Amino acid sequence: MTVTEKAYKNLEFLTSGEARTIRMLCEYEEPQRRFSNQKVRDTVVIFGSARVKSGAVSGVALQAAQAELAAEHATPSGHPDRLGHLERGLREATRAHRIARYYDETRELARRLTEWSMGRERSYLVCSGGGPGIMEAANRGAADVPGGRSVALGISLPFEEKVNAFATPELAFEFHYFFMRKYWFAYLAKAVVIMPGGFGTLDEMCEVLTLRQTGKIKKRLPMVLYGKEYWDEVLDMDAMVHWGTISEKDLLLMHRSDSVDDAFNYLTTAIEANEAAIA
Repeated sequence: MTVTEKAYKNLEFLTSGEARTIRMLCEYEEPQRRFSNQKVRDTVVIFGSARVKSGAVSGVALQAAQAELAAEHATPSGHPDRLGHLERGLREATRAHRIARYYDETRELARRLTEWSMGRERSYLVCSGGGPGIMEAANRGAADVPGGRSVALGISLPFEEKVNAFATPELAFEFHYFFMRKYWFAYLAKAVVIMPGGFGTLDEMCEVLTLRQTGKIKKRLPMVLYGKEYWDEVLDMDAMVHWGTISEKDLLLMHRSDSVDDAFNYLTTAIEANEAAIA
């Protein structure tokens, strides 16, 4: 007797081009069910680079690079490429240590937000992209609070590890589609923090800014652009106003911050004001 497999159990079909819309729908419905079961309605999203290490880790690497270069100068190995290699290594270690403050400050901000949220009737869970770097720091900060939970919206990438170990397991996701992942970032967010980051961070930031600027996001959504030294060098929005590609009022869509105290106070005050406005 021939055994016929049901369509919804046919893995070859479900991974085919014809079933793409079904897979997209799964990345909407399955997270929605989990969020409902875990009673998650509100998040504070933290975007940022996957490449940033903690101050402790980057500090050890910097000391090691300095020691190796000093040893080479004291007792040359004679290898023609070794000195140049060590000098490049020191430059990279110095650069990594310079940006490491944002890992540590992300962790502290996430810890304080989690602690604040757990003492309230309505909870706001820290939410990251689930990867290493700033994302790890966000989930780690939440995990530093006993009983603290956090969301991780991971994405399958060939060059990045799985969801970091600090996210709450029941709230750790791995998406295939970037646009579905960004939907869940925006849909649950009641506040957004943009830490220093690369193309992915800029993409996520501009997505939310565009939705707010065009009125597609109608809820009040406080946003913090964190890291004056980094963003002043990387992003000149005043120039966009000067050239007329955005309005001057668009600059008010984000609050610029350079300290955990300021960011925490701005976010919690704005969230509480938004709660009072809809009560």
